[in-house]
Amino acid sequence: MSEPRPARPRAGIVLTGSELVTGAVADANGPFLARELDGLGFEVVHTVVAGDRPDDLARALEFLAAAGCALVVTSGGLGPTADDLTAAVVAGFAGVDLVLDEAMRAHIEQRIAGWAQRSGFAGPALDAATRKQATVPVGATVLPPTGTAPGLVVDRPGGPLVVVLPGPPRELRGMWPSAVAAAPVQALLAGVSAPKALHLRFFGTPESEIAKTLAQLDTSGVEVITCLRRSELEVDLRPAPGAEDAAQALHAAIAAAHGRRLISDDGATSDELLARTLLDRGWTVATGESCTGGMLASRLVDRAGSSAYVAGGVVAYSNEAKTALLGVPADMIEAHGAVSPEVARALADGARERFGADVGVGITGVAGPGGGTEAKPVGFVCFCVTTADGQVVAREATLPGERQDIRERSTDTAMHLLLRATGALPGRR
Repeated sequence: MSEPRPARPRAGIVLTGSELVTGAVADANGPFLARELDGLGFEVVHTVVAGDRPDDLARALEFLAAAGCALVVTSGGLGPTADDLTAAVVAGFAGVDLVLDEAMRAHIEQRIAGWAQRSGFAGPALDAATRKQATVPVGATVLPPTGTAPGLVVDRPGGPLVVVLPGPPRELRGMWPSAVAAAPVQALLAGVSAPKALHLRFFGTPESEIAKTLAQLDTSGVEVITCLRRSELEVDLRPAPGAEDAAQALHAAIAAAHGRRLISDDGATSDELLARTLLDRGWTVATGESCTGGMLASRLVDRAGSSAYVAGGVVAYSNEAKTALLGVPADMIEAHGAVSPEVARALADGARERFGADVGVGITGVAGPGGGTEAKPVGFVCFCVTTADGQVVAREATLPGERQDIRERSTDTAMHLLLRATGALPGRR
């Protein structure tokens, strides 16, 4: 009989801000913190969003403590205004008073001195704001600010340990390494084992197919997590201590069962694989886009260093632009329609020739909500990738969803076709 899987320590996240509760601002911190905590070996059990009300924030902290969280990370509520109350609420949660940290007050004053002088806002109001941000719970580990507010690590008797971070994503991410390096967090991490996860990534494979395969295999001691992102199905396998060999065998069995749609067996994304392949081959890519309106070009240049392999792109939305900018023959559009395999090929060739690139990709489709016909309904998209060495990879698809869904899925599909055409997926050109 196998040993029971040891539980990972639990962690919770509290996102504060009435703007998050009302939907006025989309949260960017929760997913980042969840990924980081998971990578450290914690099981993130709850992410709670609370408005700028002390009672609601206090209840969120109590809820996570009752859920058995060893670590709670909060974001937001550290600013200088009256509704920034996280430090005070966490102090009450830990049963300690607040105290002015004079060294931190001087540090903040030094950071903002130049701005205060230039803006003319120096004076009593700014002094009061600085004092507020430098007032911290007694006994807290104070983290150097990346903006104007310091972060905090507060050890509540009996747990949980609370890490308090600022709300602006840039400041939170900048402070995260200091939070992890703080002595109380390191002491907690000493008893946490980071998961030795294995990864698989598929394109066009539904989760139901993975579930069917898993039902036929022994998954004892291995936690399997699936997630669909950018039309790619991520499969993560996390073995319990002692189950590493079982995880390797399971990893190999899943890859073999769905090898035709396997993108990577180490979790590498299409974006990573394509960038790596283009750089290795010394190739450049150019885009000719209609319905995606530049989304593919934007995705290609998301990665640092993309100037080494992205030559350029054209958004040719009108028929006239297709002809004038990418050389698509007007009589071809007249004969086959702007949304057709022939025009997609001409867009790919035109982009490649105009930019002197090694690879060209063309996308044309009906994104909707109007404009569809019985022959070419909303969601019908034609793709083509051509290369200087004569490779041609083309596809037609009717993609589901609303306008934005269709455009995003078209971009995902084009990325996958680029992988095939460039040889990033061996044997699947």
